[in-house]
Amino acid sequence: MIIAIDGPAASGKGTLGKRLSDHFGLAHLDTGLLYRAVARVMLDRELDLTDRDAAHQVALDLDVTHLDDPRLRGAQMGEAASVISGYQPVRDALLAFQRQFAEQPPGAVLDGRDIGTVVCPRADVKLFITAAPEERARRRHLELQKRGEQIAYETILDDIRRRDERDMNRSTAPLKPAADAVTLDTTHLDADAAFRKALDLVQARRS
Repeated sequence: MIIAIDGPAASGKGTLGKRLSDHFGLAHLDTGLLYRAVARVMLDRELDLTDRDAAHQVALDLDVTHLDDPRLRGAQMGEAASVISGYQPVRDALLAFQRQFAEQPPGAVLDGRDIGTVVCPRADVKLFITAAPEERARRRHLELQKRGEQIAYETILDDIRRRDERDMNRSTAPLKPAADAVTLDTTHLDADAAFRKALDLVQARRS
């Protein structure tokens, strides 16, 4: 079974992905970490994020065994990843790994921006998780505070709106729900309520 979860930043898709994978005993991949890892390497090497060729080469050589690096969860890496994820060669370089991950038995849960539309168009279940920008900014603000990053709520909200605009309007794999995806708005749901709703949707699609 392959579960594809898409949605904008801080919508709750990563938390849902992990909980659904634990519930069904499936592997889980936060595909956004791949792009954050490419961005991290570029920043560490002081490479220009607008250098598409350099980003492509980093993606081709990416070591995927270090996706647990806490730096990948920071605000700076999220913004940088949003830039390089718009490059088609970078997406092509990472696509094979994502599909191989999805096809491992007995299945997997992948979350990102284009899982249901590009990476796993034949996924058994497709969810599109969304929430109001203000609520997503509030969640991200709390998350960053817990990690010791002091960033103003207004700055985070501006960043989320900018990333939404970039992700939804890019020519390469734009952020949008797949035609057969079920949309779940988590604006007024806590983590447990969102999980119960998502679980119901998955089980309904499987029956």
